[in-house]
Amino acid sequence: MPGPQPGNLEQAILGGLPELTAPELAAAAGVTAEQARRLWRALGFPEYPDDIPAFLAADADAMGLLGEVMEAGVLDMDLAVNLIRALGQTMARLADWEISSLTQRVEEMTAEGGGRTRIETAVALVEQFSRPFEELLIYAWRRHLAAAAGRIEALAHQDDEDLHVTDLTVGFADIVGFTALSNTLTEDRIGDLVELFEMRCADVVATQRGRVIKSIGDSVLFVNDDPVRAYDTAEGIIQVIGRDPRMPDVRVGLASGSVVMRLGDVFGPPVNMAARLTNVARRNRIIIDSGTASRLPADQFETRRMAARPVRGFGIVEPVAVRRH
Repeated sequence: MPGPQPGNLEQAILGGLPELTAPELAAAAGVTAEQARRLWRALGFPEYPDDIPAFLAADADAMGLLGEVMEAGVLDMDLAVNLIRALGQTMARLADWEISSLTQRVEEMTAEGGGRTRIETAVALVEQFSRPFEELLIYAWRRHLAAAAGRIEALAHQDDEDLHVTDLTVGFADIVGFTALSNTLTEDRIGDLVELFEMRCADVVATQRGRVIKSIGDSVLFVNDDPVRAYDTAEGIIQVIGRDPRMPDVRVGLASGSVVMRLGDVFGPPVNMAARLTNVARRNRIIIDSGTASRLPADQFETRRMAARPVRGFGIVEPVAVRRH
């Protein structure tokens, strides 16, 4: 299997060419060959034969930092792999998102003239953009780390000793008929639609002090520790998506209760219930479960139990329609 052969753009980003084999990488980093393989896989990259120069000095430096942290006893190998896997998956998605977003700018700059090719333009853009983006990356990580630490600190004051378990309202927003809709649109239009849907949902969730847990193309999963704000989030998503004649209709389900937070995701019955409720909701409507209904102030909201129906994984359920007075 040949080793990686970076082009001009990759070389500009990486700052050099591969020069180390896997054994040389492990030796330079001060870790065992098995540790190096596990950490490299955790980052999301393929392994290469031991006789292929596939790694840079920067790879050894980064792995060496991990080795020092493990040697100091701050992390063991399993925890290091866990954190590195999270980092790799997050950075992979961010990198794809960044490149996708910058591609249009490269086309615009190339069309503006100057005699440069697309690759030359892209290299120049990377050189100008990399340093400030790296600084923004560290800034955003620290802000989100502080916010996550604040949530854990708040959980420490609860009676429950498990800091991974908390009570939340989970929301699931879903584009109506996305599969059929996507069959009528061009690839560019589908991409624009999904991007706009995710962007608008994320803005509404952030405004209501919630968190987007994940986006899955035609749906967004979010959480909020305040059920009223969760309802306002759902209403806001319907307003900016379903009420926009240029956008498709949307449905939102809300469910409340105890959830487990692991690896940046949430698990538990409320998550599954919120997703199931979108199948019950009418277009541009919000459907909630009884747990959420009991948490909403009666003087602000009117709730109405709907006809009982089978919900996959939950048996017979009475969904609840809701609206503000």
